[in-house]
Amino acid sequence: MEDEYYVNVDRATKPVNPRPSTNQTGPRRFHGAVVLCLGLLSVCLLAGLVGLAIHSAEVSALKAELTERLQASDDTLSSLTEERDMLNASLVNMTTRLRTCPAGWTRFTLSCYLLSEKSDSWDNARNDCRSMGADLVVIDSSEEQVHIPAAAH
Repeated sequence: MEDEYYVNVDRATKPVNPRPSTNQTGPRRFHGAVVLCLGLLSVCLLAGLVGLAIHSAEVSALKAELTERLQASDDTLSSLTEERDMLNASLVNMTTRLRTCPAGWTRFTLSCYLLSEKSDSWDNARNDCRSMGADLVVIDSSEEQVHIPAAAH
């Protein structure tokens, strides 16, 4: 019986080979694939972060440029609004003056006329008109010729 016992022991123990097997399967091969995939994933993430940083810088520059343009547009709009208000005030002032003619003047459409019986040279008559804030005109419209003399009498 002793012989059988030693035989079983010899069969149960296998000799230890100090050199690793080249045909590895199982967990060691799986770990290598995982490390390779994680490495590739890290490279992709790093490339994505670099790309995102570059894109973020471009967006910031574009935002600054658009903000500057918007401010310039606001300034222009403000200036144009002030100019519009001044023009409206001027128009109201002119319209108010055109609605009423000075005493002794005759109104026809949007103009005021002063007929004078005085006879003088063209230059003297024009200077006289300009001193009153007006100008000497030639009436060549038949409507004005009919209306103005009738209003003067």
